Amino acid sequence: MFRLHGFSASNYYNMVKLALLEKRLPFEEVPLHGCQNPQVLAISPRGKVPVLEVAQGFISETDAILDYLEEACPEVALLPADPFQRAQVRALAKEIELYIELPARYCYVEVFFAGRATPEALKAKARRDLDKGFAALAQRGRFAPYVAGECLTLADLYFLYSVDLACQVGQRLFGIDYLQPLPGARALFERLGENPNVHKVAADRKAETPAFLQRLRAATQAELAG
Repeated sequence: MFRLHGFSASNYYNMVKLALLEKRLPFEEVPLHGCQNPQVLAISPRGKVPVLEVAQGFISETDAILDYLEEACPEVALLPADPFQRAQVRALAKEIELYIELPARYCYVEVFFAGRATPEALKAKARRDLDKGFAALAQRGRFAPYVAGECLTLADLYFLYSVDLACQVGQRLFGIDYLQPLPGARALFERLGENPNVHKVAADRKAETPAFLQRLRAATQAELAG
């Protein structure tokens, strides 16, 4: 049985969790919050979550974990069989991660955690990068009905757990509805919302978020006080 280390308020943790559920693989969840203590660094060199524990040891970094699951457990595929199409899905997932999730993340403390304001230069960069990231999604995304075509793929995991957060950043900080020109994206969120595994992940996320926010606020206050 796999053991998934992390916490349910993490979007990257939830990508891996949904992949395990979709592949119908048994796994145990092990609470772990990223930090720099020796116990965490022993299984995750940068102290990040998620971490997947397998018989041979530990795998960190979400894309590496997802690739491992696809190769080790191909019965329920989340990548196309054709090498070119597989590359297209991976490229789409990476574009969402680097050009939508990452720029939005610069602003998470201000938007979601009532923390300190994002520096103006960083906020301006986030705005520019999000504009370009959503333009790329509009160009590459097929939404037919899934983001890369007819079947659920790894790109949908990145879409589900990154684009929604970025859209909230766009709305709250910049007054921009990034999904307005992407009706297919709105429809896909509705479709994914009907998936029972997505429901389970969402319920676990909702249950854990208050405690996560409390920990984050306490850490932010301690940092400001220091």
